[in-house]
Amino acid sequence: MTFHNKLGSQAERIGRIAALAVEIAPLVGADAGLAKQAAEIAKADLSSEMVYEFPELQGLMGRYYAEAAGLPQEVAEACLHHYSPLGPSDHVPHQPVSVAVALADKIDLLTGFWSINEKPTGSKDPFALRRAALGVIRLILENNLRLPLDRFIDAQLLRHEIAADPAELLSDLLAEIAEHGVFGAAMRTILDRLGDDVPDEIRHVQGKIPDVSVDLLGFFHDRLKVYLRDQGVSHDVIDACLAMPNSDDLGLLVKRTNALQDFLKTDDGENLLQGVKRASNILTAEEKKDGVEYSYGADPKYAETDEEKALFAALAAAEQNIAPALQAEDFVAAMSAMATLRHPIDAFFEAVQVNTDNAVLRRNRLNLLGEIHKICSTVADLSRLEG
Repeated sequence: MTFHNKLGSQAERIGRIAALAVEIAPLVGADAGLAKQAAEIAKADLSSEMVYEFPELQGLMGRYYAEAAGLPQEVAEACLHHYSPLGPSDHVPHQPVSVAVALADKIDLLTGFWSINEKPTGSKDPFALRRAALGVIRLILENNLRLPLDRFIDAQLLRHEIAADPAELLSDLLAEIAEHGVFGAAMRTILDRLGDDVPDEIRHVQGKIPDVSVDLLGFFHDRLKVYLRDQGVSHDVIDACLAMPNSDDLGLLVKRTNALQDFLKTDDGENLLQGVKRASNILTAEEKKDGVEYSYGADPKYAETDEEKALFAALAAAEQNIAPALQAEDFVAAMSAMATLRHPIDAFFEAVQVNTDNAVLRRNRLNLLGEIHKICSTVADLSRLEG
């Protein structure tokens, strides 16, 4: 049974889904063996006369057949639920084996069509790829999962390349992705092993997969924006968090986004944003005028006023509190620590002239503004916020 003329047979697709489901399983609390078994039989009902006559019964018949065969209940449930969710209001499976297979199914679908450059355009989405991406997002978020999405995208893109060119080195690269977790590190390992003798198939994937992977992750981000906007999250808040590291971890991304959204609703958050933006605007203008970057650290010994000294102390204290909070992924605590800068920044701008005639003091104060920008930018990219 052909799945797609450029993506091979349904059997080949099932093999890819099963391999990915095994990798996803431990991260969602599923038994890898059951996930593999479920993925291998989840689409078996597509060849049945019942589903041929009544396509809307796909999945449901799969569960019945699995139960009749005496297979584990988790496997039977995955046959039914691996298609879910089918839209923004459809049921999201929570049974771990079903979640693993559902994620693998949708990620394989998306990476497959991205690998052959058949993406949704305008209102045209014949393979329901937007729905599949939303399904991945809902599966992750509504099950409170933490998944390295880019790692699974890279691995599955590579499986599609192996299907087109079953070279041994590509299989080695896939194994290295499983070991290192990221495509770049895996590729460096293979290249170091090969030295100067790099075959064409490796050069091909080296040039193709990172670009395709980034593009597909961007598609996930676009769908996530729609999902979060429907929940009342501002688009600029989402952008401010998307610009931060580890944006492929959608659970972490949404955790940061929700914390920032709540923080900006407070008086401290709103006023701090204005102070940080003022510092950034002055910094940008003066760096452009002077042709230098004021990011080398300010020296407290050049602080003249009490307000200037207080800002130095506040920045040092905030940085000490923000860093461990971010390490613990406690974004509420990180933003609370950042909020302590509101009054020292306001007082600084009220009392201190940044562009003073004294060149040493001016440079130090501009570097101090650079410290404000640097410390606050570890929490979110506040420059992307409106207002």
